Parts: sequence; C-alpha cells; structure tokens
Amino acid sequence: MPLRFAEPAEGAYHFPLTIRHLLDGVVTKAGDQQIVYRDSGSYGYRDLVNRIGKLASLLNGLGAEQGQTVAVLDWDSNRYLEAYFAVPMMGAVLQMVNIRMTPAQIAYTLEKADAQILLVHRDFFPVIEEILPSLPQIKACVAIMDGGGDDLPSWAAGEYEQLAAAASPDYPFVDFDENALATIFFTTGTTGNPKGVCFSHRQLVLHTLAAAGSFGASSASPGLGVGDVYMPLTPMFHVHAWGLPYVATMLGLKQVYPGRYEPDMICHLRRQHGVTYSHCVPTVLRMVIDGARASDVDLGGWKMTIGGSALTAALCAEALALGMDVGTGYGMSETCPFIAKAARRTDEQWTDDDAQVTALSATTITVPLVSMQIVDDAMTPQPHDGLSRGELVLRAPWLTPCYLGDAKASDDLWRGGWLHTQDIATIDSEGRLSIRDRLKDVIKTGGEWLDSVQLEELVAMAAGVEEASVIAVPDEKWGERPLAVVVPKAGASLSLDIINDPLDRSISKGELPRYARLDRIEIIDRLPRTSVGKIDKKALRSRFA
Repeated sequence: MPLRFAEPAEGAYHFPLTIRHLLDGVVTKAGDQQIVYRDSGSYGYRDLVNRIGKLASLLNGLGAEQGQTVAVLDWDSNRYLEAYFAVPMMGAVLQMVNIRMTPAQIAYTLEKADAQILLVHRDFFPVIEEILPSLPQIKACVAIMDGGGDDLPSWAAGEYEQLAAAASPDYPFVDFDENALATIFFTTGTTGNPKGVCFSHRQLVLHTLAAAGSFGASSASPGLGVGDVYMPLTPMFHVHAWGLPYVATMLGLKQVYPGRYEPDMICHLRRQHGVTYSHCVPTVLRMVIDGARASDVDLGGWKMTIGGSALTAALCAEALALGMDVGTGYGMSETCPFIAKAARRTDEQWTDDDAQVTALSATTITVPLVSMQIVDDAMTPQPHDGLSRGELVLRAPWLTPCYLGDAKASDDLWRGGWLHTQDIATIDSEGRLSIRDRLKDVIKTGGEWLDSVQLEELVAMAAGVEEASVIAVPDEKWGERPLAVVVPKAGASLSLDIINDPLDRSISKGELPRYARLDRIEIIDRLPRTSVGKIDKKALRSRFA
C-alpha cells in the first residue's frame, strides 16, 4: 500500500501555483534593483510591486473582474511588465495584442477573447478609433501617452500614469485556483483567422521554473542568472516574450525595456546599462549587429538566445566572431514557448569552429519536464539515432490545451495524446534535437524528399548572399523543384553558379543528393515576413509558383 501523508495541520497553507507567487521574496532580495524604460527613467522592485497594485486597483475601478479579459497594445515597456503581473494576479485574463496584425485581425481577436478593457499606446490610437465602433463589449480604454503631449482621445477613460498615480497600491490580491486562465494571445498562421492560444497560472509558473532551471543549472547556452542585465528583444505580445520577463522578475534581475525596436536605442541601452542577456529572432540579431557596427558598440559578452526561425551557421559564426555568446532556442506559440535550447559542449569536444557553430545553431536539448518523440503518420515512434526523421510531438505541463473556440483544430493539435508541432526532426542518442523542416515546407522532387532548411543553410553560405529562403515550386517532370529566393548583400552580384557553389561542395562530399542542385533562383530586395518576423513562405510560393 502506498504511503500517505498524515492529516495536515489545520493551519497548513495550500500553495497555489499562481503568478502572484513569482514575486515572493523579490523585494527582500532585489528591492533596489532597477527596471529601466528607454531613456525615460527607472524604478526599483519595491516600486514595481506598488505599481502592480496600482494597476490592479485602477482596472478594478474601471470594472475589471475575475475572468474578464484586459487587452494591451503597447511596445516593450515597464508598463507591459506591470500588466504581465497585475492582470492575471487579480484573476482577470491578459490578452497580449499582436500590434503587427491588420486592424481587422486585431478587432477579430479582441472580439474572440471578449476583451472589455484596453490599455493602448498612443501609436495605436488610429487603429482603436477605426475598430471601436465594431466592438460594443469594450467598456473602458486607458490611453498610454508615453510622454506625448497630445490631448487624450475622447474614447479614453484616462491616461495610464495619471490613473495609476491616483490608485491605491494596496489591492487585495487573493489566492484562487491555479488552473484559472491567465493569458491569451493569437497566432498568425498563413491561412484562416488567427488562432487563440491560452495558458493557465499553473502552466506559466511551471514554465518559468523550468526555463530558469534550464538557463542556470545546466550546460544550456547561453545562460541567464543572478548578475545578468536583461533586455528582451522579442515582442512582449509574442508568447509572453518567450516567458523570460517572468524569469527575470522572479530572479530579481536588472531589466531594461527598449520600447519600439530601433537599432540606435538598442545599442545605446546596451552600452549605458551593460545589458548581458537578450533573446530575439535572427532578423533582430542582424539588425543589432549592423547597428552596433554603425555606432561602434562592442557586442562582446552579450548573450542571446535566437529563435522564431532558423539561426543560420553564417549568422551564428558572425556573432561568435564579434564575441557574442549565441545559441538557438526551440518552441512555438502553443508551447508557451520554451521546449529546448542549445547546449554548450566542452572545448575538448569541439574539434573546430564549425562544430561549435553547429552545436549552437542547429541542435538543442530539452528543458526540464519535457517529453518528446519523433513519429511517423501512424504515430509510431522513430529511433533516436540522429538519422531517422519524423514529426516532433511533445508533452509538457505548460502546453496549451486547446485553441480558443476551435474544437477541430484543437483535436488535430493533440491527436493521439501528444501535441503535434508539424516540424520534421531528428533526435540523436544523446537526446539532441535537430529541426529539419516544417511538414508543409518539405520539397518532394521525383519522389524523393529535400529539406528546405538544409538548402537554405547552404544557400546562405554563398558569397554575396544576405538572406535566403528555399521553397517548393511545381514542376511538370519532377512534381516539385526547389527554388531559392535570395537577397544580395549591398553591391553583390549573384548568379545561379554562385548560389549553387556551396551546394556543389556538399554534393561532392556525399552530404546532399545531386537532385538538390538548384536550377532556378530569384533575386529580390527583401523577403516577406509574418507579423512575428518569420519568413512568409506562403507569400513566396504565391508569388513564384
């Protein structure tokens, strides 16, 4: 018979895993640690806790109740950080609005989430003025003037800082069910309306603890821990800025929020505040490197986790050469997002620079509490030999349980009791995960499969290539053929032979089949991207197929 607890003491505290408890002890250990917003000032963690209480009080005064949705349209800021805590801590639901969506899409997501109170930065006043008439459920809007001197819009109940200054910091936060909904945001797929993804308090707390453990207590690279200065470069509307504001706040780190992403401001904040850790998509890393060169900012020692899309070996090597500590992370909107991140091998295991780049840009290990498999169409697990391929499926305590109001898509997501990523992957005997391609992006030519990600990696190595994407296009003879769409570096002249050069070298080594050689390229000025910075392959297929 299994052992059982003795009868608990009458006064024993039942500790719910709610976001409020991420703040436990933070004022004691980091009360004077600073939270910075651009050049607009800073305050300590004592002030943060007070401002969280004030925000909850003002929202309550506007009619916010447990279970209601409060939506935020803002740049990365201390205000957003306050909303990350105050809204779910009072039992309401935080909707992080993707400000890069069209006004019609934003209206759709606000209606779908039943948002009733909006916090709106002045840069997005025109959007709100356009869509408010179609959203009768909205009962109050708070204007974020962010230092602007314009008059308040007629639809605003007041200005954020003024309302917060008049509100009480002593909001009576109480315990409630840890499985209560805490956050919601909407993914921007390439087809159909955005899908609502939601997470509970328990899921967010467990994700925070697992992410902190992975960054600070393993060989994961780069690390994040006590003594770091944190600046997010992933939008706070996108998957909780990868969950790391919660980690940084729980650890009591100095935090720097850049607002709208501007290379000069980012580099200025890096230099002024000694930023040591950030995370971003490859496009932003490219922007940071170019901005630092233009303003003569030293990037040495800056740790960055790169995700959202593949970190090419060329970009990884360039960042390492500048003294940065970079490594890839893996996740998706539905996974909260962290599932795995790069792991640093010892120098003895790295036989050369290429091995180091491969380890940091192309492979990851799972964070704690994650189970993964690669499976075929019948859900049969495939060997973890580094060669066998299958769809990556996952289990973890923080994966979204459903899409809001879309039962069919939810059932497809969780077919067979595992979350389906739609990513083709390999797993080796050491548990290292390598993402090979997306199911929808694999190229089938003459009955054989080619990985678009592998081809993109090689094309990006060609002389004079700034960026590249490889897509499948119809072919009468072979069914499909790969097409490389490339952006040249300034002043570079590209040709099919130049683009094929790294592919030819790979073919001669037996690393790539001969039918992978390109017979067509397209040169464009800029690759189209989705609202979260990923290359929009659907747009490319529509344009070039």
